Amino acid sequence: MEYLEHVRADAARLSDVARTGLDAPVPSCPGWTVESVVRHVAQVYDHKVEVLRLGARPDPWPPDTTGRDSLEWYDAARAAIVNALEKAGTGLETWTFNPQDTTSAFWHRRMAHETAVHRIDVELAQGAVTPIDPELALDGIDEVLYPSLGGPWWEEGDTAFPVDAAVRLTADGRSWTVHADATSVDVRQGAEGEVAAEIFGAAGALYLWLWGRAGDDVIRTAGDADVVKAFRGRVSEATQ
Repeated sequence: MEYLEHVRADAARLSDVARTGLDAPVPSCPGWTVESVVRHVAQVYDHKVEVLRLGARPDPWPPDTTGRDSLEWYDAARAAIVNALEKAGTGLETWTFNPQDTTSAFWHRRMAHETAVHRIDVELAQGAVTPIDPELALDGIDEVLYPSLGGPWWEEGDTAFPVDAAVRLTADGRSWTVHADATSVDVRQGAEGEVAAEIFGAAGALYLWLWGRAGDDVIRTAGDADVVKAFRGRVSEATQ
């Protein structure tokens, strides 16, 4: 997967679409405008540039960006993150939030999906949505399920959506089986075992549904509808 090429292409597309109207409301992010998305992504990029430079989380953070022109800041930040990812390569040891990957490869992948999702946000705001690459979408489903959903975040049981069931997701011939309760989420590749609910869709549609960028009309479900609803809520908690 050429993550860096996806970062370049989607970051450029985000910039182009944003220029058609910064004040447009973003339906997938209630209360945000296109400018909110632009400034959020610029800050995310700047943060990851510092993470790759330091090998650790920058502290203090964030810097004061009051008064910075939004588009100028974004374009500088996207050039900086591309340069930082190129310089780091994929083998640099650094801080990540994935206990199974503490290399810069994690940030190549994460920035590709960060950029793709927020590119969709500004496109939704302007009514100009373009497709998600199916290969990137399948990889993104993997990433949403682990580490975002299946990481070690739930030990305290502080979830509004305990689920307490098994759910299967299937897209473009691939399946994932997720077992969740109040204090853990276990994600496994494949379609083994009984489940309470199943969720089906094309890769791009399922990816956007998991990220809250598409409604229930883009997927199909079978089994317990309450489990599907609770599972969607749990994913929302994990991806805020």
